[in-house]
Amino acid sequence: MAVIRRSGTLGGVLKYAGARLLDDRDVRSVRAALATDPVMSCMVAARFENGGLDPWRLGGELWGFADGPQGGLDGLCFSGANLVPLCGGPSAIRAFADRAARRARCCSSMVGPVDQVLGLWSELCESWGPAREERLNQPLLVLAEEPRVPADPLVRPVRPDELESYLPAAVAMFTEEVGVDPRLPDGGAGYRSRVTELIAAGRAFARFEAGEVVFKAEIGAMSATVGQIQGVWVHPDWRGHGLAAGATAAVVARLQQLGRVASLYVNAYNQPARAAYRRVGFTQVGCFATVLF
Repeated sequence: MAVIRRSGTLGGVLKYAGARLLDDRDVRSVRAALATDPVMSCMVAARFENGGLDPWRLGGELWGFADGPQGGLDGLCFSGANLVPLCGGPSAIRAFADRAARRARCCSSMVGPVDQVLGLWSELCESWGPAREERLNQPLLVLAEEPRVPADPLVRPVRPDELESYLPAAVAMFTEEVGVDPRLPDGGAGYRSRVTELIAAGRAFARFEAGEVVFKAEIGAMSATVGQIQGVWVHPDWRGHGLAAGATAAVVARLQQLGRVASLYVNAYNQPARAAYRRVGFTQVGCFATVLF
């Protein structure tokens, strides 16, 4: 269905096609769109590669926007637990906003390339706002070469029987980073299940000292070419001693063993973390933004 917006051009009316739910007929176009920037699109590409375009298997909906009859996709947006606008010009952003605004907000955050997030949030802030927090400068980093510092040999995958030791550190990291306790919605069952899945998949890493986690990190999203590191945390008693760089390098080394480029994004104001990532060898290739609800 065409959507009509008022504009200062074309006699005051600008017409464009609305965003639509993508399906199996769009697989080739989606694959091509995601391949244009594998690092930027890693979060959505990992879901697409594992679940296709079926919303149940994908864990959400993938919306597309075409800015003309020539075929292909000019805009792409994932809608699930997070709203992730990946690409598209002003018309695509307005179309995604129109589709999102038809329902009550169900995502916990909006995250993605800064220009996409800012554009979409400007369209949705009145109906969805206010946000709990806006993080509008999150450098997107990548490391395709070997780390510049030796990997900490004490950082290793967490074993399933170490869940109870690992979970408090994961909760502490989430609470410190996001600003809310992840156990609040359901007493912790959902978050515990997510952490259990990461451990079972070999994607949770830690350094233990006397049975306590002093460093942790996870490979959150992993596409065919890129792995995104998340949840990097150092125990407060161990901060300032240079632990983070070598420990993060150990996770990078694991990703490279798996044939993936390592990536992550970090809050611009977190200078200690940014310094550690520079020591490892990460360089900035873009910028993300996150709106937390």
